[in-house]
Amino acid sequence: MNDADQRFAQLAAADWDWRLSEFPQLATSVGDASHDDRLERVDAASRAARLARWRATREALAAIPPAQMSPAARIDRAVLEFQLQGFIAAAESHADRMPLNSDSSFYGPLVDLCDAQPLRDAADYRRFLARLADIPRFLREHVELLREGLATGYTVPQVVLAGRDQPLAAIAALDDPAATPFWKPFAAFAPGVAEAEQGGLRDAARRVIGEQVLPAYRELLAFLRETYVPGARRTTAACDLPDGDAFYAAQIRHYTTLPLTADQIHARGLQEVARILAEMHDVMREAGFDGDLPAFLRFLRTDAQFYARTPHELLAHASWIAKRIDGLLPKFFGTLPRQPYGVAPVPDDIAPFYTTGRYVPAPQPAGFAGTYWVNTHALPSRALYTLPALTLHEAVPGHHLQIALAAEQAGQPAFRRHGFVDAYGEGWALYAEHLGDEMGVYLTPYEQFGRLTYEMWRAARLVVDTGLHAKRWSREDARAYLLAHTALSEHEVATEVDRYISWPGQALSYKIGELTIRDLRARAELRLGAAFDLRAFHDAVLALGSVPLGLLEEQVDAWIARRLAS
Repeated sequence: MNDADQRFAQLAAADWDWRLSEFPQLATSVGDASHDDRLERVDAASRAARLARWRATREALAAIPPAQMSPAARIDRAVLEFQLQGFIAAAESHADRMPLNSDSSFYGPLVDLCDAQPLRDAADYRRFLARLADIPRFLREHVELLREGLATGYTVPQVVLAGRDQPLAAIAALDDPAATPFWKPFAAFAPGVAEAEQGGLRDAARRVIGEQVLPAYRELLAFLRETYVPGARRTTAACDLPDGDAFYAAQIRHYTTLPLTADQIHARGLQEVARILAEMHDVMREAGFDGDLPAFLRFLRTDAQFYARTPHELLAHASWIAKRIDGLLPKFFGTLPRQPYGVAPVPDDIAPFYTTGRYVPAPQPAGFAGTYWVNTHALPSRALYTLPALTLHEAVPGHHLQIALAAEQAGQPAFRRHGFVDAYGEGWALYAEHLGDEMGVYLTPYEQFGRLTYEMWRAARLVVDTGLHAKRWSREDARAYLLAHTALSEHEVATEVDRYISWPGQALSYKIGELTIRDLRARAELRLGAAFDLRAFHDAVLALGSVPLGLLEEQVDAWIARRLAS
């Protein structure tokens, strides 16, 4: 290892160790139990210290000459630089003053702490109790952060917050600690906990949950209902935030990783919508439907044949599709992850406002599997013909395959193995939906239409997100556009639009990333001709882990050059 590489490795290792200490839940998620007894700090002093640290690390990184680094180290450097820029931009643009949206919140993951944290013996349980006891401090600091957002104009739009406190209210209303999600580990102890210690641990849990956690939940609920929601901004556009144009430009840069403007993205979205619309008409005719597209969409949204009657039926269908895809993977990928995944419903407390499905990663150590969540709430909104595309995206060869493989790249530094770049990760998952056509996953014209409506959904996001945040579309404008161009149910359209309103820019990552990956594949096919190997191409893309799109393009070009030279 040369001097520049060594300096970089030391800087990156120090930064990662510091991150694990600053973000204890991150540490837990990557299998480091050193900080399992506490939660993140978000008080003003801690946030200022973090920003100073990130800036200092960026300066130290800039002092290492890239030209003196090895090719592999230069890739590591580019990823670390991107991550640092993202952390700094989020703090400087004050995005951190809005730690909740219609899709997720700072308090939501707390109910899953016991599932995310390994609990094998009494010492693990004591660390877990200490973490539970830290919840009141964690929530109080977030209240102060939200107050700071109210005072400076950085709030989530009021219109998307109605009813979003239901999961919080459900816990706040409880009196019995044993009725809360936090009691789960104490209802049935791990085999490594001696029976003589179980009574004391249960008594401690009752005190911590009953006397500390539940009162803190009630205080947070009261603040949200009496202060935050009434004081939240009435506008919906990111450009209406203080210095909103710069804020949205920073969001675009972060989530696409490319130097694109809102106008460029909006125009590309309209082009993609037109292209996909033509394909949708073709598939509609293949299905033998005589009416026009709006009539076909009404048919798809209302005919009982397309919807499961029970949550079990929906989950069973998703599981069958997932297992069928598993059997096809070796034909398209040379390297597959060792970590398995399961299929489960979205938890009841968040399902009413949650998206259609999601992948939930898990730590790599033995005993943990990833989870493909399927939303079983409002079954008349969960079309069976879209399940193949959803499964390809969230499970395999989408998020589970990509994230698990990235974590298993033992030769890469931890900040790469456990990082996630939305444009790459979501772009890959959308590419996986398209790849499903080649894999033979879609069995009927309706499932093909489901694939197209999901692709249309992501293309429409380019139009809707930029329409909402740069062109001041109303909430109703956005809903009408999605209803007219996709087969999403009215319930799904409503939850999706509120997600875009409260999470500016993130929805852009999917289609921008997928277009980039498809363009790079076409380039490789053209230049390599008969020598193009799809399995090798996929392995090369996935071996990088999660990287910015410019770096992905650079590395695919290098891969093509190596294949040509050989």
